[in-house]
Amino acid sequence: MFGSLGDIFRLPDLKRRILFTIGILFIFRLGAYIPSPGVDRAAMASLFSTGGGVMDFLNLFSGGALSRFGIFSLGVAPYINSSIVMQLLVVIFPFLEKLQKDSADGHKKITQWTRYGAVVFAIVQAVGMTAWLRGLGIMQGGFFDWLLVIVTLVTGSVAVMWLGEELTDHGIGNGISLLIFAGIVARIPEAILQTWSMVRLGSLSVIALLLGIVLMIVVVAGCIMLQEGQRRLPVQYAKRVVGNKIYGGQSTFIPLKVNQAGVIPIIFASSLLIFPYTIANYFTDSSVGRFFSSLFAPNSVFYIICDVALIIFFSYFYTAVVFNPNDIANNMKKYGGFILGIRPGQPTSDYITRVMERITLGGAVFLAIVALIPNVMSSVLNVRSFYFGGTAVLIVVGVAMDTINQIEAQLLMRHYDGILKKSGSGRSRGLLRG
Repeated sequence: MFGSLGDIFRLPDLKRRILFTIGILFIFRLGAYIPSPGVDRAAMASLFSTGGGVMDFLNLFSGGALSRFGIFSLGVAPYINSSIVMQLLVVIFPFLEKLQKDSADGHKKITQWTRYGAVVFAIVQAVGMTAWLRGLGIMQGGFFDWLLVIVTLVTGSVAVMWLGEELTDHGIGNGISLLIFAGIVARIPEAILQTWSMVRLGSLSVIALLLGIVLMIVVVAGCIMLQEGQRRLPVQYAKRVVGNKIYGGQSTFIPLKVNQAGVIPIIFASSLLIFPYTIANYFTDSSVGRFFSSLFAPNSVFYIICDVALIIFFSYFYTAVVFNPNDIANNMKKYGGFILGIRPGQPTSDYITRVMERITLGGAVFLAIVALIPNVMSSVLNVRSFYFGGTAVLIVVGVAMDTINQIEAQLLMRHYDGILKKSGSGRSRGLLRG
């Protein structure tokens, strides 16, 4: 493994991408510590120290910037919400779907509209957050003071969106997912110290801690199995004679991933449910606002039901977006391939669709179970302040494995051994020449 890590820095392009990724993540974390003006940071820290699961959940996607009220407090949530809306619109309206698929210019237009939508969501969330802090007495000042805070938060959100896109284009992995990953990982040392303090003070028993660690190990193992799990459909290719050569005749398989959508469903569901909670905080002075604020709180029964439903929905939705059984069936038919016992063409497409629907259901249910783990920990162990985010664990595992797979692909393309799989003596075999 260490030899393979050394191979990474022997490839100039890969080394440049990794160093660029580290630099972007450093800037993102730096923005979390630069405070926004006009906020009593001591009162903000006190609010989050007693906020429980709700405050920790809202703080998750900002990487801790919300608890400090940094310039990146909104994090990637506005961009994710805009992406969800745009993808739904692409599916609903054939014009947008055609625009996205037919040309590179159409794809650029969709991306540009997504950015505009992210700005709108950022403005709405910034106004809601400012009103929420004003209602709590944490923010003081007049209209222009509030306007300055709103402009700062929106500008920070646009900067995070730009950092994520640059990371995707010039770094390693998905930029937005990596920013969320960095924010979660950065909070691990603080969480460990907080947990240790709780054990010393007696607010968290040793048995509860051990149960939490065991559950965490089980969840991590389950996440890895989910990310790597696949259903393999055997495919046979008929022999074809082209000139004096014979092609085909070999057997292979189609790998159908159990979790084709990765961590996208759980990120989309969580981000979408944060939005109405933010809006409700804007009207906390009224009974209706307080009702919706409690209704969409992450520890409420209604929120849990909506979260599970959205995770299952986005699992199917995103799988349908990235996986096209018709294209696979047509390519197999074109080159003489067929699944044993299934006729080529449309019957093959229908069969792949049925199999994909069944295995996607299993993956979606597992994602929903992982999302409910914090509530299970709070109820079973009766420890309200102990925060164990199943969502956070799944994102960390999923993004880490996806990034490692991309690095391995870069190495294998140049005839280097991968990070996780070594062969022979374990030494690199050098660059492919010629």
